[in-house]
Amino acid sequence: MSKFPKLIAGTALATLIAAPTLAEPFGLGREALPEEIAAWNLDIAPDGSNLPVGSGSVEDGEMIFSDNCAACHGEFAEGSGNWPKLAGGDDTLANEDPLKTVGSYWPYLSTVYDYVRRSMPFGAAQTISDDDVYAMVAYILYSNYLVEDDFVLSNENFMDVEMPNADGFIVDDRAETEYPHWTEANACYEDCKDDVQITMRATVLDVTPEETEEASVEEAADDGTTEMVAAETTEEAAPEMAAPDPELVAAGENVFKKCKACHKVGEGAKNGTGPMLNGVMGHPAGQVDGFRYSSALEDAAAGGLVWDEESLAAFLAKPRDFIKGTKMSFVGLRKDEDIAAVSAYLSTFK
Repeated sequence: MSKFPKLIAGTALATLIAAPTLAEPFGLGREALPEEIAAWNLDIAPDGSNLPVGSGSVEDGEMIFSDNCAACHGEFAEGSGNWPKLAGGDDTLANEDPLKTVGSYWPYLSTVYDYVRRSMPFGAAQTISDDDVYAMVAYILYSNYLVEDDFVLSNENFMDVEMPNADGFIVDDRAETEYPHWTEANACYEDCKDDVQITMRATVLDVTPEETEEASVEEAADDGTTEMVAAETTEEAAPEMAAPDPELVAAGENVFKKCKACHKVGEGAKNGTGPMLNGVMGHPAGQVDGFRYSSALEDAAAGGLVWDEESLAAFLAKPRDFIKGTKMSFVGLRKDEDIAAVSAYLSTFK
C-alpha cells in the first residue's frame, strides 16, 4: 500500500488540530463605550438629524474662516491655488466646465456643516467648536450671497436655509429603468462588424489658456467675489495730505493682509480679483484703468464719490451697506482702529 494516502491524511488531521475554532469568539477587545460611539457618531442627515445645539454669526465666521481656512480657500472662499473654491459659480452647472461650489452645486447645507465639523481644518480635524462651525458655515453662505452680513446660523434656523441647487439632483433609478434593457435577451446582434479596430487615439492637450492682463481682468470681473475701489493716478496732482503716523501705517500694513488676496499696492501693482489700490486716498472712485467695476460702484462714481477718510472708513466698515450691489464679499472691519490703520497705510501709496 502506498504511503502517500497516510501522509495526506496525517497532514489534514494536523491542519484541523492547528486551526482555530471559528464557532467560538476570539476573546479580543471589548464593547465600545457609549461616549466612544458618540465621538464617532457625527454624521448629520439632510433633514438636520444630529445637529448639535449652538449658533454662530457671519461676523464671527469671517474671522474664524480667515484664521483656519483662508490659507487654502481664500479670504472670501474664492479658492487659493488648486484648493477648492467654496463660493461663486452661479448659473455655471450647464457649462462645459461648471464651477461646483457650496453655493452653486451642493444641495444640502447639512453636508457643509458635517464636512467642516468632521474633517476641517486640514491637519487639525475636529478641533473647532460647534458654535465656530456654525459661524464658518454662515460665512460661507454669506460669501455665496445667500444670507446677509448680520445673519446668525443656529440649529433652530438651520433647515430654513434654502440651497440654490436643492432640486438639482434626482434618485438614481437606473437599476430599475435602464439596466433591464441591457440584458442578453434585449441585446442587438444585427449588422455587427467583423472586427473592432482602434481608429483614433486620445492625446494630451494643453487646454489651459495663456494668462494675459486683459483676460485676468475680465475673469476677475465675471467671477469676482470681491470688489474694492481705487483711483487711477492722473496728471492732476492729488490734494496734499498730512503725513500719517508711522506706527499707524505699520498697523495698517498688518491689517491689510486680509485684503492682499485680491488687492495689490506698491510698485508694479496690477489688478487682480479686485483693482490695485495705489492712489486710492483723495481720488474719485472707480477710475482704475482696465478694471471692470460693478454697476453699483460705477453709479456711485458717477454721483461724485471720492475716497477720503470718511467715505473709505464707511465702506471698509460695511461694504454692502455703503454701496448696495457691490461685488465685494468682505464682511468689513469691526474695529475703528483697524479701519483708521488701513486708511493710513493706503495713503502712503500715491
